[in-house]
Amino acid sequence: MNKTDKIICQAQREGRKALLEPEAKTICEEYGIAINNFMVAKSAEEAAKAAEKIGYPVVLKIVSQDIIHKSDAGGVKVNIKNKEEVKAAYNTILENAHKYKSDARIAGILVQEMAPQGTEVIVGAIKDPQFGQTLMFGLGGIFVEILKDVTFKVAPITEAEAAEMIVGVRAYPLLNGYRNTPASDVKAIVNVLMSISKLVIDHPEIKELDLNPIMAYEKGTKTVDARIILE
Repeated sequence: MNKTDKIICQAQREGRKALLEPEAKTICEEYGIAINNFMVAKSAEEAAKAAEKIGYPVVLKIVSQDIIHKSDAGGVKVNIKNKEEVKAAYNTILENAHKYKSDARIAGILVQEMAPQGTEVIVGAIKDPQFGQTLMFGLGGIFVEILKDVTFKVAPITEAEAAEMIVGVRAYPLLNGYRNTPASDVKAIVNVLMSISKLVIDHPEIKELDLNPIMAYEKGTKTVDARIILE
């Protein structure tokens, strides 16, 4: 049994539909998707040690099956630059989480590398009652939220179909570079789409999946946030 099978089986045994972010990221890693370095800390001291290992700046996030929308709960702190800030952020996040939901089960605090800014893209999947596992691609931020600029294809997809999904968004010219921003590595984005296609075909029990944002760079990509929901 591989890591992905173990994580999904464990969640099902515990009656959880939403995987914890470290679980979702571990699955991404197993499927060859580049993610930012992370560790889960159970104390402020552990968080500080993790940050030293990962390298500053870091981001801290609550890990709780009872808090899905971390930002709403005050469960995210970004651009933390030293040990004192890490410890303070750790304690603040815990306080905020308990205020938001006093009985929230907290598995720890995720300490992760703060990925350099790139062009933000989104890759998702949803299990459609009619078509089955369906993949989604879009550019991040305003393009998804307001313009709904996304493309869909039913999994499994070929490399050519993954490339079609990317070229198919209206904002595609932004991936070719604009002003002082270099062109993004489209081949690396194709690889992420192919990996997610394989993941959702291998695991039909995945109901929803979101990698948002993925930072696309001149060379490679890095997935900053990952969410997986089971049936």
